[in-house]
Amino acid sequence: MCSGLVQQGFVTVQGHPCTDALAEFEPEGLAYTVQGVPWVYQAKAYVMLHKPVGTECSQKPSTYPSIYTLLPPPLRQRPTKGAVQGVQAVGRLDQDTTGLLLLTDDGAFIHRMASPRHHVPKVYEVVTRHPVDERQVQRLLDGVVLDDDPKPVRAAACEATGECGLRLTLTEGKYHQVKRMLAAVGNRVEALHRSRIGGLALPPDLAPGQWRWLGANDLQALRA
Repeated sequence: MCSGLVQQGFVTVQGHPCTDALAEFEPEGLAYTVQGVPWVYQAKAYVMLHKPVGTECSQKPSTYPSIYTLLPPPLRQRPTKGAVQGVQAVGRLDQDTTGLLLLTDDGAFIHRMASPRHHVPKVYEVVTRHPVDERQVQRLLDGVVLDDDPKPVRAAACEATGECGLRLTLTEGKYHQVKRMLAAVGNRVEALHRSRIGGLALPPDLAPGQWRWLGANDLQALRA
């Protein structure tokens, strides 16, 4: 696909048309456009996406549209060491969950961010079906037992944000964890939004369905 775009004249490099798919350039600082969209060479791709409701974090979705359709082709089919691989989501959000989602083609970064051993905190804004009380908050902090693990699962932080609202911080990534934890304390999730990963917050000006590159400060914030 990339070769075809070049051969059809849809690519410019440093302001000049490029139709030779085998042409070589010094990658550092290389600026180019693909179908009029400006790009700067990135050795590795790190992006954030504001995942909208009704999308699946899968390359082959079963029911809802894939989040990958929200990305441009150069990211979806980004070449890696001669093979077309593309960026991959760092963990997954359910189809009805919105918010901050990271994508990259850096396998080591995916492992580091997704591994429970690194305890990267993730903050969720929860709308509950029933009113939240202090007992529920304390139980989430103390730990609840889920049906697939006898070891209690604890929230790293938890606070009520309204009569039917919670801000929940987790450092693990179990299947449907927030929903199952709320069910364990006698409540139910009506809406779920991830607002922060590590020290990186979802920017208020990034609308659902939009994406942007992560800069050096963003990557540093993820480690904070």
